Amino acid sequence: MRIVTENLSYVYSEKSKELAVQALNNISLTIEEGEFFGIIGQTGSGKSTFVQHLNGLIKVGKDKGSIVIGDFNLTDKKCDFKSLRAKVGMVFQYPEYQLFAETVKDDVAFGIKNFFPALSEKETEEMVKTAITLVGLDYEIVKDKSPFDLSGGQKRRVAIAGVIVTRPEILVLDEPVAGLDPQGKREFTELLKNLHKTTVKTIVIVSHDMNFVSENCTRVAVFSHGELYAEGSPKEIFSDFTRLKELGLDLPVTAYLTEKLSETGIKVESDITTDGFSDAFAAAYIENKEKRRREE
Repeated sequence: MRIVTENLSYVYSEKSKELAVQALNNISLTIEEGEFFGIIGQTGSGKSTFVQHLNGLIKVGKDKGSIVIGDFNLTDKKCDFKSLRAKVGMVFQYPEYQLFAETVKDDVAFGIKNFFPALSEKETEEMVKTAITLVGLDYEIVKDKSPFDLSGGQKRRVAIAGVIVTRPEILVLDEPVAGLDPQGKREFTELLKNLHKTTVKTIVIVSHDMNFVSENCTRVAVFSHGELYAEGSPKEIFSDFTRLKELGLDLPVTAYLTEKLSETGIKVESDITTDGFSDAFAAAYIENKEKRRREE
């Protein structure tokens, strides 16, 4: 399912002159099916407001633009938002804090009972087992445990299982690696990559972690003060060093090193990923060394 937004605007507390805040202003953005799409920007730039529109948590206001996701026209008053939310899964920041049931099995099953109440207990259990297994947990070991007795990383996996159990085509995550240590971040990143390959067609993430975005996203959108500032590949976005700094955004380590090397006269052309930068740097170093040898 493609995500197509046109001229999307949103104002918090619109009826109050004193409290009104323009969160989004004429956002036109298309996210193609199959993308691992990143959205970056400073706090308050409109990122979270935008993604909350994607499954109807925030409704498109009258004369505030449009959103079409696959066959769902979110501007249409007859839009089936319940069916939409089964297809567009939303995972909030620190999703482990949203666990509530007595057992892992019951927590993951909640979405099925909400969206597909006609399914039998056997069908529900099979879907729950599949979801828990997909996030890398042993179903038989964790199913009857309290989610609150699990480690932080396991809790986050259970929370993800509770979203993908309905088999959404699109998975939207707000700060997916926030609060994780380096090892936890690597493991969670691999989980998302695996889900993208096997289970979920499209992933949309909001993140302040520029290294995560540069390593994993196929395209990136930059939000600033409620507007779409830029969109493009990670290389295109993170090559604009000066403007990103003006927007108060950090650079991925690879982009920072590329900038510093450029200042010394060493040009490194890469796709900004760690592997791409390492290969390009090695080639640039050898070329620069050979150039100096010839000059001597």
